[in-house]
Amino acid sequence: MKRQINLLSIAGTDPSGGAGIQADIKTFSALGGYATSVITALVAQNTCGVQAIYPIPPAFVSEQMDSVLSDVRIDSAKIGMLGQADIVRVVAEKLRQYPIPYVVLDTVMVAKSGDFLLAPDAIGAVRELLLPLASIITPNLHEAAALLGCRLATDEREMCEQGRALLALGCRAVVMKGGHLDGEHSPDWLITATDAVRVDAIRVNTHHTHGTGCTLSAALAALRPQHDDWAQTLQAAKNWLQQALLHADELQVGQGIGPVHHFHQWW
Repeated sequence: MKRQINLLSIAGTDPSGGAGIQADIKTFSALGGYATSVITALVAQNTCGVQAIYPIPPAFVSEQMDSVLSDVRIDSAKIGMLGQADIVRVVAEKLRQYPIPYVVLDTVMVAKSGDFLLAPDAIGAVRELLLPLASIITPNLHEAAALLGCRLATDEREMCEQGRALLALGCRAVVMKGGHLDGEHSPDWLITATDAVRVDAIRVNTHHTHGTGCTLSAALAALRPQHDDWAQTLQAAKNWLQQALLHADELQVGQGIGPVHHFHQWW
């Protein structure tokens, strides 16, 4: 019998269902994994923006992680919104206590609406404590610049340079996401110690892109145990997300930036 893949999302919530824990669970399920979760923040948000954030006490985040990781074999994990430096520290401590084969760190700092999701003092904690524990990180251009304390990359050459600079901070692989670049294409670069791989896609003409970053990182976590390396995993995740974007207009969710269609294969 084929071994079932167990997946863990460590992130904040989205009651409108397009991002955060809810998007991760949908992604894991759509891609054949069993989803578990640890909630780091209760976020009042919808397709129009973030209305309020209620951080979970760090001690309770720790208890949730103990509950899951002491009982369930986790094959791969995705880390999303952490919000505060104290929660970053708790997550880092538990990852050291309970090693997980693959850890995808989505360096969530700002929501699609422009609302900040990570306290300024927590950026340093993510850089120092979590980057060395991550198998791969998935910053967009703004997040990469914040982690490095440098200006925004404006082309693919600068994206690769910043990806290599992030590797030097201790992570093992970087996906530099090019969605914020101008043009008809949306190129991502996978940067490792030995290679740089470009994975491209035609930019989808849709307004409904809520949760795209959460969904890509969750797809990477779900698909890595099913593929030989990160290059194959990124290509598969990008292909799947492309279809989720192409079908996003079929959904009728909210009055703002709607979600991608996580279950486009099944509905």
